[in-house]
Amino acid sequence: MRAFSYEKARDPAAAAARAAEIDGARFIAGGTNLVDLMKLEIERPGHLIDVTGLGLDEITGTDDGGLRIGALVSNTALAADSRVRHDYAVLSRAIVAGASGQLRNKATTGGNLLQRTRCPYFYDTDQACNKRTPGSGCAALSAGAFSRQLGIVGTSDSCIATHPSDMAVAMRILDAEVETVTPSGDTRRIAIEAFHRLPGDTPERETALAPGELITAVTLPAPVGGHHAYHKARDRASYAFALVSVALIRQPDGSGRVALGGVAPKPWRSAEADAELPNGAAAVMARLLEGARPTDQNAFKITLAERTLATLMAAPSSEE
Repeated sequence: MRAFSYEKARDPAAAAARAAEIDGARFIAGGTNLVDLMKLEIERPGHLIDVTGLGLDEITGTDDGGLRIGALVSNTALAADSRVRHDYAVLSRAIVAGASGQLRNKATTGGNLLQRTRCPYFYDTDQACNKRTPGSGCAALSAGAFSRQLGIVGTSDSCIATHPSDMAVAMRILDAEVETVTPSGDTRRIAIEAFHRLPGDTPERETALAPGELITAVTLPAPVGGHHAYHKARDRASYAFALVSVALIRQPDGSGRVALGGVAPKPWRSAEADAELPNGAAAVMARLLEGARPTDQNAFKITLAERTLATLMAAPSSEE
């Protein structure tokens, strides 16, 4: 790990201003992803700004009946909150499906949204990776590459990495908004749909955040009701990232919402696919994965996504 300087932030606006004025500065809270990347010299921040003392660790109600989740609320606390479990069950289930209990105790809401891909070529500094080193190429797209865990939709000729977060998939189906403070001290609200970027020709730009901008909270709108389910298909039963994950909110009349993880560079959902729910899982996936570009190794994800959704739609509430 390379040497770095460190400071404890005083307040959110001051933290954002400092991050913008110091080249290579990064925020650190739980550090469950950043510290690992620093050890591998994938991330090389020259200055760390500790934001753990900013008081952003509360879950409060909003005027419209929703919830405001501080950026420093731990994944454990968020999943265990009685309001989340009752009104936003898909979120609680998605969080518990991720990582391990020890990591969830340290990982934060804001950090979870910002975690970086687990593509093996991103983690191997001997391999070309446009996300890690812009313009170097994408080893995952080379002949003979191992692409079983990588993306099938929303990808580009520059990158086929997937976003690893389970929590973000649930946030997407719930239409969450990300609250931030900018280096100038202004606040901003970003729809979760627009928060994560598709790779295009600039896969190193993963979110809509400007340099120095700090996440302060995530807000959830009023509960939508219905039946909530989340299933994560993976290679082992725990401590593994999704091959495919499916979030489902279904209303008694058969309408609802569907979001996918493990298939794209961001949580994947479309209103057109949601509208197909009354017509069955195959109709939903035909629309949701329209334009998919799988490799020979990960084409199975299309079938896996459809069958996972079909299973969730058929299962009684008590079994999901």
